[in-house]
Formats: sequence, C-alpha cells, structure tokens
Amino acid sequence: MTIKRIEPGARMSGAVVHGNTVYLAGQVGDGVSVTDQSKSALAEVERLLAAAGSDKSKILQTIIYLSDMSTFGEMNAVWEAWIDPKNPPARATSQAALATPDYKVEFVVTAAL
Repeated sequence: MTIKRIEPGARMSGAVVHGNTVYLAGQVGDGVSVTDQSKSALAEVERLLAAAGSDKSKILQTIIYLSDMSTFGEMNAVWEAWIDPKNPPARATSQAALATPDYKVEFVVTAAL
C-alpha cells in the first residue's frame, strides 16, 4: 500500500494518506482569541483535507487540545458552526500545554478519503 505525504517538511508533513485514511498534523491557528484561532485552524484542516481528496464530511475523529478548559464553550461555538451536522465525527477534548504560550487550541484530525 502506498503512502502519500502532503506538504512534507523537515520535521513533519501537513497530512499523510495511507490506504483510505488521511492523518493530519495538529493544526493551530492565527489570532489572539480561541474563536479566531479555532476558525483559522479549521480553515487549514479543510484545506489539507481537500489537498488529500477528502472533506469535513469524512472526518472520522478529531482530538482537540485547549490550553485552558475555560475556553471550551468558545471553541465549541466555532466547532459546531463548522462541522458537517449530518456527519459529526468522534471527538475528544482535553487541556494541554501547547507548543507555545500563544497557541490556545490545536485540532488533530483523521479522515476517510
């Protein structure tokens, strides 16, 4: 079975396709608020899925990391407006220290082709 790497770099690829599954690197966004960062990161998720030949209706699982769980509702408002309501994925959310203090949210997505 072949492996296709999308936007490979020195440290990681933006996405990897193996078989009928797309694995995205964790996506963080621009902006100061969780709302802005969530919108920006989910736009990147959508872009990478399209580059792989998939879309948000085919997301199987999303793991979301928040730097502060008090922003859970703020992130959920963006998430619920963004997902395909007919095809919600499995999801988990937890609090974690992210790569830099500026990051407030990170989305890790696995999808089908």
